Order: sequence, then C-alpha cells, then structure tokens
Amino acid sequence: MSERYVLGLDEVDETFIGAVGGKGANLGALRRIEGVRVPPGFCVTTAAFERADGPAVPDEVAAAIRERVEDGVAYAVRSSATAEDLPTASFAGQQDSFLNVVGADAVVEHVGRCWASLGTERAVAYREHNGIDSGAVRMAVVVQRMVQAQAAGVLFTADPLSGNRTVARVEAVHGLGDALVSGRVDPDAPGAVLTEAQTAELVRLGRRIEAYFGRPQDIEWCLDADGFQVVQSRPITTLFPVPATGDDEHHVYLSVGHQQMMTDAMKPLGLSFWQMTTPAPMAEAGGRLFVDVTQRVATPGGRAALLELIGKGDPLTGDALRSVLERDGYIREQPDAAAPPPLLGGPTEPIETDPAIVAELIAATDASIAAAALEIRGKTGADLLDFIQADIQELRRVLFDRRGHRVYMSAMEATWWLNEHIEARLGEKNVADTLSQSVPDNVTSEMGLALLDVADVVRAHPGAVAVLEDAGDDFLERLPEPVRAAIEAWLDRYGMRCAGEIDITRPRWRERPSTLVPLLLGNVRNFEPGESRRRFEQGRLEALAKAGDVVERLRALPDGDAEQTQAKIELVRTFIGYREYPKYGMVSRYWIYKRALLDEAGRLAARGVIGDPEDIYFLTFAELRDVVRTGRADAGLIAGRREEFRTFQALTPSRVLTSDGEGLNGSYHRGDVPAGALLGLPVSAGTVEGRARVILDMAAAVVEPGDILVTAYTDPSWTPLFVAIAGLVTEVGGVMTHGAVVAREYGLPAVVGVVGATRLIPDGQRIRVHGTEGYIELLP
Repeated sequence: MSERYVLGLDEVDETFIGAVGGKGANLGALRRIEGVRVPPGFCVTTAAFERADGPAVPDEVAAAIRERVEDGVAYAVRSSATAEDLPTASFAGQQDSFLNVVGADAVVEHVGRCWASLGTERAVAYREHNGIDSGAVRMAVVVQRMVQAQAAGVLFTADPLSGNRTVARVEAVHGLGDALVSGRVDPDAPGAVLTEAQTAELVRLGRRIEAYFGRPQDIEWCLDADGFQVVQSRPITTLFPVPATGDDEHHVYLSVGHQQMMTDAMKPLGLSFWQMTTPAPMAEAGGRLFVDVTQRVATPGGRAALLELIGKGDPLTGDALRSVLERDGYIREQPDAAAPPPLLGGPTEPIETDPAIVAELIAATDASIAAAALEIRGKTGADLLDFIQADIQELRRVLFDRRGHRVYMSAMEATWWLNEHIEARLGEKNVADTLSQSVPDNVTSEMGLALLDVADVVRAHPGAVAVLEDAGDDFLERLPEPVRAAIEAWLDRYGMRCAGEIDITRPRWRERPSTLVPLLLGNVRNFEPGESRRRFEQGRLEALAKAGDVVERLRALPDGDAEQTQAKIELVRTFIGYREYPKYGMVSRYWIYKRALLDEAGRLAARGVIGDPEDIYFLTFAELRDVVRTGRADAGLIAGRREEFRTFQALTPSRVLTSDGEGLNGSYHRGDVPAGALLGLPVSAGTVEGRARVILDMAAAVVEPGDILVTAYTDPSWTPLFVAIAGLVTEVGGVMTHGAVVAREYGLPAVVGVVGATRLIPDGQRIRVHGTEGYIELLP
C-alpha cells in the first residue's frame, strides 16, 4: 500500500509526471545522467493527494511518509504539481517549498502545507494566465535531504535576456540559494563565490543536462564539500525558438512580422499559406516567419545594399542587423559573384511614368480574383486542395508583377528623393508626408473613408443606432434595410480584411461584422454628414498647396531643380496609392480559399475525421491535403499544435534573430531630443497634442476626436480607426509599412518604432507627438 503513495527518486524519470509532478519527474531523470549528483529523497505521489480531503494528510499516507524519513535529518519539502516545470510553463515560485524540516511529524505537516499551496491566489492566477485547467492539476511533493551548501545559485544554459544559446549565465551566493531563487537577495558575481575552474565545471554540467532534456535549462545547484549537486532543473520557457538551419554555419534572420506590421503568432495553416505565397525562402520559429538573409549579407555588395534598404525603412532593424554583421567572422564572407539574385528577378527597372498603368494593374488583379472565385465553385476534396495549390501560382504572378513593383518603387524612390532634396535645399524635413495626402487609388485609405459614408446612412435612421448599441451576432438582420444594405456593400468590398490578415486563419470582418460596430458608432457620434468627402478634399488641397509652395521656392534658388521636383511630386501622387493594392488583392484571394476550405472542413467534421472545422488551422497545407486524401487525421498532433500555439502567443519576436537564438532589436543613436522623450521613427509629419489611448485590440477601441492612438502595430485593418484620431504612435513599423502610408495620406502626425510605447505611455496621458522629428513627449 505504501508504494502507491510514495516513490523514491531513483524509481522515477520524466515519464512519471502524472504520478510525481514536473519537479519530481525531472529530479528522477537527473539522477540517471552520468556525472550528475542529486540529493536523495522521495516523492509523495498524486495518488496521495487525491486520497486526501483538503490539506490534512490521511493516516495511511502519513505512515508511508514516516517509513522514508530518517531521524535527525533535515529535509527540503517542495511542491511538484503536474503542471509544473513543463516546457510550456515553469510555475517557478507558484507553489510553496520548505527547507530544514526535521522529524517525521514535521515532514508530514509540511506535505499538507504544500498541498494547500495549490489553491493560493497566486497559483490560481498563474494557471488562469497560462490557460491551465485548475481542476486537472494534481499535486505531488518532493522530499529531499538538505545539502550542506558552501554556495548555491542558478545556472541558465542559455542567456534568458538575449536568448543566445551559446552563452550560459551563472548566478551565485554563499550558503543556501533559497533567498536568491525567491528574489529576496541579489546574486554575487560568480567569480566572488566560485573559482574559474568551478564555474567552468558547472557550465559543463549544465550542458550535459541540457543535452539530456534536449532544450535549454534553468538549473538550481548547490556546492558542498564533494562538488556540485543539482536540486532542480526546468526548461527556460521564455526563450524564443531557433529556426532549424541544417548546417553548422551562423545564420541571420529578419522578422517578417515587423515588416508586415503583424508580430502575433500565426497558426500552422496561416504560416503555410504565407510561405507558399512569398518568393523569399522563410524560416519558421515561434509561430512567426523570418527571412534568412545570410547569403545576401555574405557578399560586400549584398550587405551594403540590404543595410541601405533596411535602414531607410526601419532604422531599428538596420541597427540590429549591422551590430551582428560587425562581429568579426560571424558570417563567412563571399565574393559579390556569389550573391543571390534579387527576389523579384532582374535589375532595377526604369522609373514608371505612365499614369494609366495603375488602372490597368487594378483591373487585371480584380479580373484574376473574379476568375478564381468562379473556378473554385463546386470543387471539393482533393480537387479543391489541388486547385488552391495551383491557383497560388496565379496569386504570386499578380502579387509580384514586375510592372506593379515598378509602380510603387518609383513612388517610394521619389519619396526618398523629395525628402532628401527639399531638406537640403529648403531646410524642410519630410515634405513628402504632406505631398502624399489624399492620393488616388489607395484602397486602404478609401476603406476608412467609406465607413464614414456608412455612418451617414446609419445617422439618417435613428433606430439603427439603438440596434448597433445592443449589437449581437444577428445585428445585421435587425437593422433597417438601407442601413443593412450599406453595411453589406461595405463588407462586399472590404469584408475579407481583419486584424492580422496575413494569417488566413484569422476571423474576417465578413465572418464577425460585429467587430466593426464600435468604429461605426464612433463615426456616427463624432462626425457630421459628408465627412469623408470633406476630409479627402482638405488633404488634397493641402498637398497641392504644399507642392506649389515647394516648387515656387525652389525656382527662386539657383540650381533648385524645380522641374525635377515637380516631376517627382507627380510620381508620388500618381503611384504611391497603388502601394496598398497588391496586398488587398492577396487578402481577397485568401478569403476565397478560406471559405472553400472551411466548407471542406465542415464535411470532414461531419464525417468524424476531425472534431471541429477549425482543427484544420493547426495543420500545414500539405498535412491538410493528406487528411483530405486519406480521410484520417492525427487528433494528438492537432491538440499538440493548439497547445504549442498558445505558448507561442506569449512570446515576443525580435526584429533580428540569429541561429544562436540571440534576438536583437536595435537602438536609435540620436541625441537631438528633449530629456525623457521616447524615440521613434518619423513617418508622417506634423506635431499634435492629445490624450493617449493605449489600445491593443481594435475590436475594443473607443476613441474621441483629438485622441492619439498608441498601439503595438497597425495593419490595414486599423485604418477605419484612423479617421477618428489626431495622431499615431506604434511600437512596430517603418517608413513604407501600411500604417505609415495611410497616416500620411490622412495627414496624421505619426511616430512608429517606439520601443515599449504601450507600456511606457499610460492610457489617458496627455502626450505630444513630433511626427516630423520622430519622438514623443509625455506632458504634465
């Protein structure tokens, strides 16, 4: 009977989590690693916990414990929950531990106290935060002989701050390390506690443990007269995963999410579609995609070109990349002849000058999308998956059409030229921001203005406002016909968009139209009829006035290049709007695919192949094809992917990632701002003061005119909110990312790339946004 309630550490390993919890299982596994010393002891199993009624220890359990306790020996009595010390959640410090417990009665008492700690407020809150069902967690208790420690501390086999897997971090104190791991004392420098030889020995020991468990470890250790003993080892759960390389060379990756203004984790099907769409080979890590630029930066020419391009768009990424490349020998240098070709193929195209090409490109994109929608109808099973795979080649052809690339690159290069030229000639910074207001053919900015027109229809039907204020899933059915028709028409044009739209698995506005209700109500309350036309015309007139002013002033200068400047202005205003259309076309096609795939998933669920239609989101496209062909799905794989995605959501990707696991985010090297200001990248000129509204979920956004939006990032889905704000601050972004382009067109002062903005700027704080200079001031 006693063995059901107590197991020796030498009887368990990592497969015993259900019986002895995470800590007990890991300690049992550690005892099996050659050269690793673990203090002897035993585990009070989860069966004992289930036998108990509250923290009181049943007599038969107490008897089993007493059989293992030696008289006069001091023990450590520590909790070991079944959800503890796991790869996805460490539970460090969430349950109680007790040291120097002497005597069988005292050990029994403290086992009960460990059980009770499972229900503490902090432990319950931790489980809720990590999505762990408290009802499914059981508690074991580890009882180990105390170590007569000369020194103790923590060894991280990877740097928990930078993520670098080649760097180990040692923290040490004299005596026992309980105060260190609980945060009550600061560690000493290892050299003040351990000799150099001891430190090296400890790191070697850590590498052996890391190799056994197959991932970086957070190891608690003690040093006694006979050497090191390990009293705990858990995975470091906060490290961002490292992309697989397949070789021993150093690799450097750039975050796709920072370029696309969507740094959230993506589900496997979403990752698959993005990888099938893009021409650049992409590595996957932590539910995000990264472009491996190692080959491009290995040649002098490729390195210089990439640093110049990245630096123009996002100085933080440029600085982070440069800091890696400046390390001697980190990337093996190759001659320029070995450089890979440009992603879009061929040399840089000539500047585009024919304004008719924009209408032609838009018409061609729309025709291609309409053809796909027609051809996909009626396709099911393997035929559907085969069609989508083939049609993605058409998507790529349209998305990466060299004529379209030439159009918006001509506008972007003209933008850079204007900013540099006008500042040098006239001393005015970022003049192209004003010149970009209210340009034609910008499908993203048109979307925000069109929602203002919908608000005009709502405003004309007072009963509609009441329905929207009490909007449920069926709100469209309860609206007056003219209002419903206006919203439906808007959704027909823009309903395929949503926050994080590059992930095909994200719910679209057409799927959840209630997401738009707060924005629509805000437009109704904050604006008068005809606002969209007034706003567009005001921006257009301001841009034309600025163009005339600049050209006139340049004509008054010797060698002012007035005519060339006029030509560049025309390039920007004619072509920059098209910058938004290729992505709109891609998202439109994704929506066609998604509807068909969800119909297929419904059929799979009806046949019992999968449990829920959205299970397909946790399969890659290739895996989904196999499921459709075979009629069989791996439920365990899908469940594991769901759990993995949940852990990825808690991670934060860096702008630059190395194959050593090091994440870098770069710094601004500027001293031209007031003390205490938050630095960023100026992307839309002007200065504005207002109330900061820190918003992380657009569906919960409530703003008033004059508010300044502060958020992590904005993709095109945030554009309808832009009509109601006075300025923009984001943590992620670049000069030519979608949020910056639309902010300029709307005339909103904007600063992006403000590190920690949503944490450092309190909601409701009055701030001043310097969109020309690139910094934020917090006002009294």
